[in-house]
Amino acid sequence: MTETQFKNMKDLPSKHLLGTGTSLCAGCGGLEALHEIYDILGAKSVFVNAAGCMTLLAVYPFTPFRGSWLYTAMASAPAGAQGIRDALDILLTKGRIAAGEDLETVVLTGDGSAYGMGLSATSGAIERGLDFLYICYDNEGYGNTGQQSSGATPHGARTSTSRGSSGYPGHKKDLFSIWVAHRPTYVATVVGAEPLDLARKIEQAKKLRGPRLILALAPCPTGWDFDPSETAEIGKLAVRTGVWPLKEYRDGKVVHSKIPQRRLPVEDYLKRQGRFAHLFHPQRDEVLLQEIQTKIDIYWANVEG
Repeated sequence: MTETQFKNMKDLPSKHLLGTGTSLCAGCGGLEALHEIYDILGAKSVFVNAAGCMTLLAVYPFTPFRGSWLYTAMASAPAGAQGIRDALDILLTKGRIAAGEDLETVVLTGDGSAYGMGLSATSGAIERGLDFLYICYDNEGYGNTGQQSSGATPHGARTSTSRGSSGYPGHKKDLFSIWVAHRPTYVATVVGAEPLDLARKIEQAKKLRGPRLILALAPCPTGWDFDPSETAEIGKLAVRTGVWPLKEYRDGKVVHSKIPQRRLPVEDYLKRQGRFAHLFHPQRDEVLLQEIQTKIDIYWANVEG
C-alpha cells in the first residue's frame, strides 16, 4: 500500500477499509466476521493483535483500520490490552483526553492463542476485570502456519499434524464455557454467515463494560479444504446442523439466540470439507460419524429439554 493510497483511504467509510491492500486467503471466514464487527466498532477502537492470520492485515506502518493497532506475541495480547486500557484510564482521569476521545480496547486473536497459548494471560485479565472486548476468529487450527491442530480442532478432522485414518483424536475445547466459568460481563458466539445475529451481539457488547468475548467461527477454505465461494454456506450449515450453537451469556444466564428447529444431519456439514473426506472415502466411517452426531444430539437435547 502506497502513502497516497493510505491518504485516500481516510475519506472512505469504515465498511470499505478492511481488506484494502491485505493479503489474506480468498474466502476467509475470519475476515468475513471482522468486516461486520468493525463496521459497528468503527474508528474509536484500538486493536491488540496477537500473532496469527490477521497479522497479515498490517504491513508496517499501515493497517486497513482507521483506528489504532498494536501487534503482540501470540500469548501476550491480553497483557497488551491491559497496558493500553490503563494508559487510557490515566489520561481520562488527568483530563489529558476527553471522554469522547476514549477508545474501545479490542483484543484480536485466532484460536491458537485464545484456546491455547494465550489462555493463561486471558484468564488473568478476566479475573482483574479488565474492560476489553476479546474477539477470537476460530478457524479450528493454526491456520497461519499450515493448519496444525489446536485446542479448537474438532474430533475427527484431519490437520497437518493429525494425518491418521481417524483424523484428530482429541476434542474441541469449550472456550465459551471456560470464559463463562470466570463470570465475565458478556460472552457470545457468532459467525459471519449470520450477520444480523452478529450485529446485535456486537451492539450489545459495545454498550457494556468489563471482560467480553466474541467467539466467531471462521470457516477456512485453505485449512478446511473447500472452495472459497462456499464460505458463507459452510457457516450457515454449521448453524443448521447444530455444530456451532449461536448463544450468549449475560447476567449469569446462557441464552441461545438461534435454535435450529429442524437440524440437518451433521454429515451435511462434514462432507463439504476436505478435512473430513476420510470419513466418507474410500468407505464411510459409520462409528466416527455416529459419535460426532451423537455428541451434537446430546448437546441440543439438554438445551431443548
